[in-house]
Amino acid sequence: MDSISTTAPPPSNIRRLLLDGREIILIGTAHISQASVDTVREVITAEQPDTVCVELDEQRYQSLKNPQRWESLNLFQVIRKKQAPFLLANLALTSFQRRMGLQTGVKPGAELAAATETAEEHGLGVCLVDRDLRTTLLRSWRNTGLWKKMQLLSTLFASLFEKQDINEEELARLRETDTLSALLEEMGDVLPSVKTILVDERDYYMAHHILAAPGNKVVAVLGAAHLPGTEHHLRQGTSAATVAEISVIPPKPAISKVIPWLIPAIVIMLFISGFFLGDRERFADAALAWILANGLLSAGGALLAMGHPLTVITAFIAAPITSLNPTIGAGMVAGLAQAFFAAPKVRDLEKVSEDIVKLSGWWTNRTTRVLLVFLFSSFGSAIGTFVAFGWIKDLF
Repeated sequence: MDSISTTAPPPSNIRRLLLDGREIILIGTAHISQASVDTVREVITAEQPDTVCVELDEQRYQSLKNPQRWESLNLFQVIRKKQAPFLLANLALTSFQRRMGLQTGVKPGAELAAATETAEEHGLGVCLVDRDLRTTLLRSWRNTGLWKKMQLLSTLFASLFEKQDINEEELARLRETDTLSALLEEMGDVLPSVKTILVDERDYYMAHHILAAPGNKVVAVLGAAHLPGTEHHLRQGTSAATVAEISVIPPKPAISKVIPWLIPAIVIMLFISGFFLGDRERFADAALAWILANGLLSAGGALLAMGHPLTVITAFIAAPITSLNPTIGAGMVAGLAQAFFAAPKVRDLEKVSEDIVKLSGWWTNRTTRVLLVFLFSSFGSAIGTFVAFGWIKDLF
């Protein structure tokens, strides 16, 4: 390892494996470390492997290659295709990493970009070995219980308020295998299913694709947290059947398909029975309760997101109606209205990645404000549905 400079991570973060006559060199990195960027360049240049594998999927690779991708974002399509929650989660994670990166002056994923750039400079093959990000997030979401989902959402939301003070010395400690193992064990105790999907499954997936990479010498660049697990699976071997299994997005639980229809069905039945069998005045009170609870809370969510005044009105009108039809959410209608009444400008699209670093930027940028309108009005309508249901039940 004489070719590695003194700025490299500790030796424990570079593993050289000889498997069936092939040499596989693993480099464990910190995603916001300049030392990792330098090491990746130096190792690839010195080793001249046949293939360089990187911890990226196609979407993340394109994001690194094209930082201006936001300019082509079509918010109407994102909302209509029900991809807004995925985009929000992605932005929250990006915001967290970018704020950490500001402390060291290194963009998140800079070492992965350096790996692909160095490989291309030397005419080496590149393999993207990570699982599709959308698959990973949906597997995490759909394999997690309601309470754990709330913990995940609160963690993502809380990350927007956290201030990260971190330097290269602390990053060096984080790269130590023992420290990372302890952190992952702690995460496994709190959210075992999420840790399994976010870390363990991806270790297996990446090991399988590293083994499948062409050439007798392969350099693989991946986050240090994935180093122990990936090395283990490389030594033990992998199977295509297992990779296929962990690449599938699980269907929504049956109960999640029933509940959105169950409450509206009960409410409609109460309305019908109240109209024909009960007191007409009580029926009018129930209808008013349904409209006010849904409308006001959804409109309040849109207002909290600093939505356009016409968007707030739209949320108030739409929520009582959409709450009885789960195929169309109040957030979808409000988000589309916000995108229409306060359409993002070119400047907003160009500066999404910069603005999300600051909490206030989520509100000042018209692009992310549309997503906040979608999120907050959806939550408001959901809460309003349960509040209204309790009121109506008591009335009848």
